[in-house]
Amino acid sequence: MTMSWLLHCELRWWLRLLIALLATIVLPVSHSRFVGSWMNLGLQGFEVWRNPQIYLIGAQPLCTQIQGLSPGQTKLCQLYQDHMGTVGRGARTGIHECQWQFRHRRWNCSTVDDSTVFGPVLKIPSREAGFAHAIASAGVVHSVSRACRDGRLSTCGCSRARRPKDLNKEWIWGGCGDNIEYGYKFTQGFVDVREREKNFKRGSSEQGRQLMNLHNNEAGRRAVIRKTRVTCKCHGVSGSCSLITCWQQLAPFRETGDFLKEKYDGATEVKINRRGKLQVKFAQFNVPTAEDLVYLEDSPDYCTRSNVSLGTTGRYCNKTSLGMDGCGLLCCGRGYNSQKVTLQERCHCKFHWCCYVECKVCTKVVDMHTCK
Repeated sequence: MTMSWLLHCELRWWLRLLIALLATIVLPVSHSRFVGSWMNLGLQGFEVWRNPQIYLIGAQPLCTQIQGLSPGQTKLCQLYQDHMGTVGRGARTGIHECQWQFRHRRWNCSTVDDSTVFGPVLKIPSREAGFAHAIASAGVVHSVSRACRDGRLSTCGCSRARRPKDLNKEWIWGGCGDNIEYGYKFTQGFVDVREREKNFKRGSSEQGRQLMNLHNNEAGRRAVIRKTRVTCKCHGVSGSCSLITCWQQLAPFRETGDFLKEKYDGATEVKINRRGKLQVKFAQFNVPTAEDLVYLEDSPDYCTRSNVSLGTTGRYCNKTSLGMDGCGLLCCGRGYNSQKVTLQERCHCKFHWCCYVECKVCTKVVDMHTCK
């Protein structure tokens, strides 16, 4: 799939986005507003967004009550209130995928109960912060693209992607595909505006972090595009397949998570130069592409509790594993505690006609190991 369709814009959407961005120019930006994160939407409930009658709380729009949004994001929220539930689901999808990908790592993508979502970890421009930005951005693209297809958003519908050149000429390009074009553009506007409305001195460390976040946001969006596929379905009497219809479809988000995890493992360390550009820190490494993840500083070891880490004390580990989930690596050499735990589970299930399943409850004792 080419990237040419990214250049095709929907005039109505861009006009509304331009109005929102112009509105942010006249607002004084308080950098204290940026302590939180828009990813906080993934930790909040979204029942309120399903009822248009409660979009306003008194005289104040609901968008101004959400913690973590920057001024530009608040304006976009007000223009696209029906999108915010979808954005929240996308952020939540990204958070859950992050936690699955890092479930056996010292940093397990744990969240905290405030608007920063991942706590002080994201203050360090490490590869973990890079992954968090990428997977959250990818989650929103995925969620918005699917919502368009399902008819849940007012400003988009089925995909308008062009017919792939290599598609069999006898097959019909149609159906209602996932609108990845719109999902990409909306996510780019909503997520990136947070970084673009900041003004930092050229070549400063703050500008470096700004460019790092923008780069990784884009890498996340492109990961969704990379994993998009063409799906086809046969039509005809008795499965004769006399007619074949094809459309654009998102891959399961796990594939996007796996792809970004590989990019995390091969992330490139960069630095900000005097011209205000990111460049590779060590010349022997390849220049990262737009799909690669970048970071500015090495990660802490995440072994012990500190102002940036929860540590691994109390984490379950695998005594027999030599990998990162093993007690040796996960517990950072501190050792582990073992105890026998009694578990109950369903077993010996039988299906009875018709129609229910009857199971017994089995009890077993297992060894559980936790890091000291």
